[in-house]
Amino acid sequence: MKLIDRPFYMSKLSKVAGTPDIKVITGIRRCGKSKLLEAFASQLRSNDPSANVIRVNFNLLEFEPLAEYHALHTYVEKHYIEGCRNIVMIDEVQMCEGFERAINSLHASEKYDIYITGSNAFLLSSDLSTLFTGRTVEIEVFPFSLAEFSAYHEITSPAEALARYVREGGMPGSYIYQDERMRFSYISDVLETLILGDIRQKYRIRNTEQLKRSCEFLMDNVGNISSLKGMAAELSRANLKISDKTLAVYIDYLCNAFAFYRFRRFDVSGKKYLSTGDKYYLADHSFRYAALGTKKLDFGHVYENMVAIELMRRGWEVYVGVLYQKEVDFIAIRRDRRVYIQVSDDISQEATLERELDPLRRIRDAYPKCVIARTGHETTDWDGIKVVDLARWLMGESGELAV
Repeated sequence: MKLIDRPFYMSKLSKVAGTPDIKVITGIRRCGKSKLLEAFASQLRSNDPSANVIRVNFNLLEFEPLAEYHALHTYVEKHYIEGCRNIVMIDEVQMCEGFERAINSLHASEKYDIYITGSNAFLLSSDLSTLFTGRTVEIEVFPFSLAEFSAYHEITSPAEALARYVREGGMPGSYIYQDERMRFSYISDVLETLILGDIRQKYRIRNTEQLKRSCEFLMDNVGNISSLKGMAAELSRANLKISDKTLAVYIDYLCNAFAFYRFRRFDVSGKKYLSTGDKYYLADHSFRYAALGTKKLDFGHVYENMVAIELMRRGWEVYVGVLYQKEVDFIAIRRDRRVYIQVSDDISQEATLERELDPLRRIRDAYPKCVIARTGHETTDWDGIKVVDLARWLMGESGELAV
């Protein structure tokens, strides 16, 4: 598979390069973490030819003898070179038994600039403070954005890129397959073997059918407000007996593995977070097609999923808005900035446009508001509300106001 520049993540890595922190690169399986680390290693060598990069990739059989923390520690120490910058990069670190002991010892020696990636079911954000005694910096990597997809396939038209991206998604390993069925087979295997497989292994899940069906239910209901009791009841009606407590545990596992993201609701008028009715979005929409098929593409919810993930990719804190029984798709917050966003498939009909504008018009504060839709046109203004083309926004061409 060819490599493309991922400047957004390379910039993040460059900003923490050389710091004493343990750099932990997280993200859903097969989203490109290892390739990113490979590209960053090349950049470091280019900037400093004398740098000593000690690379261990547990995906490769040649490193299997290091799958025990004493052996890993000894290997790194043996390759240390006095008098130059020593950089340690370890892929799939969880495949080394007791890896945290080796990493903590290497970090305590203050001799290495350390970067690691790992399977997210085994290397969770919530676990980092307990696994490592040193300070950690987490850099979350997402599947390919539309801009990265366009760069990979050398597509210059945003509309053309979106038409393909909506079906092919952002999992880069699938791009080598020309046949759609083979692409979806690859993505399905990633979901079943790596993501769900990691969860089963870590949490010793016996009822694998419950986990799989819970995952498929969330995929089928992306962007729908869901209560645990309501979801459990629907699954029971579909002949899967599961309690809301068990379902809650499975959903936590799926979110911890970065397969899904939970979005809380925020009451705009009351300025408070709501404790019920969360929404869930997929790390990449291609998993839904691979698992459930493409007969019901449901473009509206897929576009909404794309915007949700893109907002997170760009570093926004994202909530679902509630205002007087109306729903605002997203409230994106970054420090003292806030943007209200509606997402739509097609607003060519006046009634549809008015339906999307109405909740935004009801919001009385002065923060920017916008509708992101598949318009195919330049950004326009309706009563101070920006109407932005989806493809151009996903490509990053729509300006600062529209996020």
